[in-house]
Amino acid sequence: MDEHGYIKIVGRTKEMIIRGGENIYPREVEELLHTHPDILDAYVCGIPDERMGEEVCAWIQLKDPTGKPLTVDDVREYCKQRITYFKVPKYILFVDSFPLTPAGKVKKFVMKEESCRILGLTVK
Repeated sequence: MDEHGYIKIVGRTKEMIIRGGENIYPREVEELLHTHPDILDAYVCGIPDERMGEEVCAWIQLKDPTGKPLTVDDVREYCKQRITYFKVPKYILFVDSFPLTPAGKVKKFVMKEESCRILGLTVK
């Protein structure tokens, strides 16, 4: 609750990404990314965007990081052929691991903060 009495929902309750008025469920994009033969694991979060409100950011862990390199363009093209254009991740980060809770769940709020830091964006 802020100093004006307004409550802001954060954490898992606020996983849905609202991009330009369109609702995007991260799980839907994650499930698509898991079907790619070179992707071991993937998680999606929303990061702030001045024009659209939020944009989709995907963190991807490759099955074989030493094998044929998967590019950002490869991932985007794969997504464009299978989901609606506004759900295609604008930002794609290739990672070795994900921030986890002690219970093994992904900390999406940490992903959002780290994505903003890496991309030079301001967290809202």
